[in-house]
Amino acid sequence: MRSQSLILACLIFGLCLPNNINCGNILVWHTEASHWINLKPVLETLVERGHHVTVLVPSSTLFMDVSEPAPYHYETFKVSLTKSDVENAMNKFLHFTIIQNFLFYMFQDVMAMYMWKRFDKYYSDYLGRPTSFCEMMGKADIWLIRTYWDFEYPRPFLPNFKYVGGIHCRPAKPLPKDIEEFVESSGDDGVVVFSLGSMIRNMTKARANVIASALGQIPQKVLWRYSGEKPETLAPNTRLYDWIPQNDLLGHPKTKAFITHGGTNGIYEAIYHGVPMVGIPMFGDQPDNMVHMKSKGAAVIMDFNSMETKDLVDGLKAVINDPSYKENAMRLSRIHHDRPVHPRDEAVFWIEFVMRHKGAKHLRVQAHNLTWYQYHSLDVFAFLLAIIALVLFMFYKILKSCVVRCCFRSRSKSKKE
Repeated sequence: MRSQSLILACLIFGLCLPNNINCGNILVWHTEASHWINLKPVLETLVERGHHVTVLVPSSTLFMDVSEPAPYHYETFKVSLTKSDVENAMNKFLHFTIIQNFLFYMFQDVMAMYMWKRFDKYYSDYLGRPTSFCEMMGKADIWLIRTYWDFEYPRPFLPNFKYVGGIHCRPAKPLPKDIEEFVESSGDDGVVVFSLGSMIRNMTKARANVIASALGQIPQKVLWRYSGEKPETLAPNTRLYDWIPQNDLLGHPKTKAFITHGGTNGIYEAIYHGVPMVGIPMFGDQPDNMVHMKSKGAAVIMDFNSMETKDLVDGLKAVINDPSYKENAMRLSRIHHDRPVHPRDEAVFWIEFVMRHKGAKHLRVQAHNLTWYQYHSLDVFAFLLAIIALVLFMFYKILKSCVVRCCFRSRSKSKKE
């Protein structure tokens, strides 16, 4: 009886610790801006499951606050650049991409190749052998893609690509008192939420006045996240905020539309809550993101540099008054929510999967191990061309031999006659 009680106690103790059996140490390379927002809930869940998580943070980071309370451990390392250097470079980059948007997209591949060559040299010098940034990236066992089929177009993909878009999305929480009062004062007209993301804090006075004038011509109240100088054309229905609880506002029943720069996180919060969008893409993946939303009937797109007041007014009226935009946004929302597991839990599962199996080599294609000429099938083409050349050569020789013989016989016959 005593031994049975001991076995039962051990069994209960074991069942109480299921998450700590396969726990391990996880080292996280730093990431910035919206990527960090996606990563944080995954890291928090990993810690809850018993893993020890250490996040490497450069001393020049702009978006990662090592002083904030966190269940994981920050490890800061010094870099040659200061925060001011990074911020200045970021501002110059944003200015160039916004003002010269066409040129940016024309030359972004050239810029990427230039940057990658610098990474190639760094990795080669550090490892002491010729290598490349692409080679290092290709060694990843699992790729967690922060989109889903509510956003993506159907296409084939590799087995180690896992779509986990919407990791950061959550139900709306109650709004702060002052914001709630402003939202409720909108009546049946509702509100419009306007944010160009955390990286766009300012704009030219002329652009700000064009936008403010347009916002003043709609009956809805507008909450605009903007840290620049107050526009001269700002109307009474519009309020400026340094920060807004974006997810909670998008989940509010009075929200009619979302003016967004087209960042992945903002788009997914709008999809999660079923809110149609007016897109003003700036740089990077934002124009492509908004094209996805427009093709799915949930958004219209404006050009930041060329749009006039009337263009923005017409776009807002379209997504607010045309019921098809709201219907399509709600359809995407239903697709997003109809999943077998929450995207955060799916991301955690695949991270632990890699840990349990010491990698996921069985999911990686052999294309990573091919040489450049094998990858592009140049060896196959060369072989086929050689066969074709050989057949043509043999055909030429046979044809030449036949022609020579026919001519020789014809001449011999004429001489005999």
